[in-house]
Amino acid sequence: MTPPAATAPRPARESPEGGVQTMTYREAIRLALREEMQLDERVFVMGEEVGLFDGSYKVTAGLMDEFGSERVRDTPISEEAFVGAGIGAAMIGERPVVEIMTLNFLLVAMDQVVNHAAKVGAMFGGEVRVPMVIRTPNGAGNQLTAQHSQSFDGWFAGTPGLKVVAPSNPADARALLKAAIRDDDPVLFIENLPIYKEKGEVDTEDDSLGEIGRAAILREGTDLTLCAHSFATVRCLEVADLLEQRHGYSVEVVDLRSLRPLDVETVAASVAKTNRALCVEEGWPSYGVTAELAARIQRACFDELDAPVERVGMAEVPLPYSKPLELGAMPGKDRICAAALATLEGAR
Repeated sequence: MTPPAATAPRPARESPEGGVQTMTYREAIRLALREEMQLDERVFVMGEEVGLFDGSYKVTAGLMDEFGSERVRDTPISEEAFVGAGIGAAMIGERPVVEIMTLNFLLVAMDQVVNHAAKVGAMFGGEVRVPMVIRTPNGAGNQLTAQHSQSFDGWFAGTPGLKVVAPSNPADARALLKAAIRDDDPVLFIENLPIYKEKGEVDTEDDSLGEIGRAAILREGTDLTLCAHSFATVRCLEVADLLEQRHGYSVEVVDLRSLRPLDVETVAASVAKTNRALCVEEGWPSYGVTAELAARIQRACFDELDAPVERVGMAEVPLPYSKPLELGAMPGKDRICAAALATLEGAR
């Protein structure tokens, strides 16, 4: 089989609107899709209701009108089939962006993702690659019950051969999605339902790519490191402000941005400075992202830690429909704040 041609370098593209703009998380993702589809004819979008219906969460709104039904393809309700089709297209040199309505539904295509997309490159000795992106939201808080509110980030991040990205703000969403589309390996791009409407500044004239595998320090501090990704990062920033205003603590917030590769160096450098760490995720903490982080921090920062590494995640139950019970199960600000104070003040 002839290997796909290498990606040609892209010239810098000047946005028709230009400058720093305030936009929502979903708008930033749509902008990245439009930009990459304009730059490279191999990029196309496929998934359930992405075209005529503009996407279940309106992320792909207007793209079918602009690019046509060949490059924005509505698919049947069969995740295994259209993820497999995306893998095949990527193997012959196309760059598909496959939208899954929710991360929960990606379980239907687990074999395609774990046994095929993630392994083709190694099994063919690198002669065939799978340059595809799977976009999908997760997250709880909308009373979508147990089968639609789960966060399987850690499941997929544990798969060698698959990159996993989970940005927390519009600027990173745009930059990292552009990087994912241009990457020659399969990338699972995890979005988040509650932050689709969140706004942030995006420099539309900056065509530089995000760096997959590089964490970011969003808030500097000296007393405690809060380490999170996706919507948990948004909550941690709010908790950091509360801890400073109410208790006088200086809290650093590290946004992982990607889970595989995992930027342990940035996390460890922060913990070495603050001497305490609290890891937060929306998933179940047992065998999860925070479990991996705690193990990595303990090994890298054993001599610098002044307290055990603490973790906060979703309550380990199928998420209930009842709004009060749902909120009680989620890693909200009150739980994160209590865990932070326990870490700072030695409460057990």
